[in-house]
Amino acid sequence: MFFHKHKKSAEKFEEQTLGYLDALYGTALRMTGQEAAAEDLVQDTYLRATRFRDKFQPGTNLKAWLFKMMVNLFINNYRRERRSREISQGTERQDMVERTVTPGKLSAASAPEEHFFEKLFSDDVVAAIDDLPHDFKMVVLLVDINEFSYAQVAAILSIPVGTVMSRLHRGRRLLRSALYSFAVEEGYIKPKDEAIDQPADLASFRERKRKM
Repeated sequence: MFFHKHKKSAEKFEEQTLGYLDALYGTALRMTGQEAAAEDLVQDTYLRATRFRDKFQPGTNLKAWLFKMMVNLFINNYRRERRSREISQGTERQDMVERTVTPGKLSAASAPEEHFFEKLFSDDVVAAIDDLPHDFKMVVLLVDINEFSYAQVAAILSIPVGTVMSRLHRGRRLLRSALYSFAVEEGYIKPKDEAIDQPADLASFRERKRKM
C-alpha cells in the first residue's frame, strides 16, 4: 500500500512538473543561447527535481521552485566555461529523461515556430531580449515573460527585491531603446512620443502576437 501511494505521488509530481516544460525550455534557451545547451539544462533540472521532490513543500509555487533550481544549475554549471559539467551519468539519467522529458516532448518544445516564447513575440523582441546584459535579461525573463512576482524573482535569483526592481527598470529601458523603431512601425507608440524613456511594455507585444 505504501509503495503504491509513493508511486502515484511520484507520477503526479512528474505530471505537474511537465506542465512547465515549455516555460523552462524557453527561458533556458534565452539563458544559454544554444538549443542543445538549453535541452541539457532542462533535462538536468528535471533530473534534480525528481531526485529532490521530497524537498518540495506541497502548496507552494512549484514553478518558482523549478526555476530556482534551473537558475542555480545554470550559474553553477553553465555560466562558467566548463566542459566537464555532467550532473549525472549512465542509465539513471537516461531512465529519468525517457520517463519525463522524452525526445518528443523536447522536440516539440524546441521547435522555434511552435514554442510559446516565439509565439508571443516577434524576432525583433526576442533578439532585443537576447542582447540584454545577463543580469537584466534574467529579471526581464522571470518578471515579464514568466510573470513571477518581485518577491519570487528575488528568491529565485537570491538577490534583494530592490535589486530586482532596479534591474527590471533598467532592463526595460534598454528594451525600449532597442525596440523603439520597431514599436513605431508596428503602431505601439507614436514617433513623437517620449516613450523611449518609459519601461518597455512586453504585455502589448505579447497580446498583439497572440492575435496575429
